Amino acid sequence: MRMKPIPETNSTLVLRTDFSDSTTWDAVSSAIQAPYGEFRAYVHVISDRDYDGIPLPHLVPLATASARRTFMFVVDHTTMTHEEHPVVVLDLWREPGRTFRVIPSQVWSVENNLSIANMDFFEFANNVGDDGIFRGFPKR
Repeated sequence: MRMKPIPETNSTLVLRTDFSDSTTWDAVSSAIQAPYGEFRAYVHVISDRDYDGIPLPHLVPLATASARRTFMFVVDHTTMTHEEHPVVVLDLWREPGRTFRVIPSQVWSVENNLSIANMDFFEFANNVGDDGIFRGFPKR
């Protein structure tokens, strides 16, 4: 099966792979891109039906074929149907295929820190809740 290459971007990629609910998609996409105080996620959103239903393991080679990405975000069926709309964070570098989920209001934290290598993927992945969702680091 030949799949459409994922375009190169200058920002971190958010790829939509579920097209079941456009209202939820609009809300999730807006939440991902919204400013949170002085912070925001610097992302490039791709909503292209050619990627509808593509399994996560197939995204690793597609995402790295023509670009030097180290991670990406995926809005999949679980994102669309879970009450908190947790977005997949997919490792494309150290442990390709490893994932965790992040609530949309914390995407900026993951994106900002991973994109400048201020933190590593595992630092977020190892701080998820029992359900595998990152909701931010505990306040000290």
